Amino acid sequence: MIECRNIAKGKGKGELIVSSEPISFLGGVNPENGEVIDPNHELKGQSIKDKVLFIPGGKGSTVGSYVIFQMMKNNTAPKAIICLNAEPIIATGAIMSDIPMVDSPASTEELTNGTVVEVDGDNGTITIL
Repeated sequence: MIECRNIAKGKGKGELIVSSEPISFLGGVNPENGEVIDPNHELKGQSIKDKVLFIPGGKGSTVGSYVIFQMMKNNTAPKAIICLNAEPIIATGAIMSDIPMVDSPASTEELTNGTVVEVDGDNGTITIL
């Protein structure tokens, strides 16, 4: 179990999709299907729908919070979000959308693409399954 800081409550389980780059949800992710569309992002063409998204943080416009909310309404959102350092845009989007979110994981070596994890936003933990 990896200890974290809890940002948004709830539990989410799924396969990790990991990026070393921050992501902008406004213009960077298609809320209709969950695909990363930023042509300069390392996850371009990949879907974050039903995954656990692990990113350093977010970037871009505050409207990104509403893109996350729209993704939740479209059933294209990630199951949970892990950030190295949460910032207000993604944190607000996760809270509004009931997407469990944690940040500042004590350890990240085991958090690799394809690993199945459960994020517990209530207790601030990540469990490798």
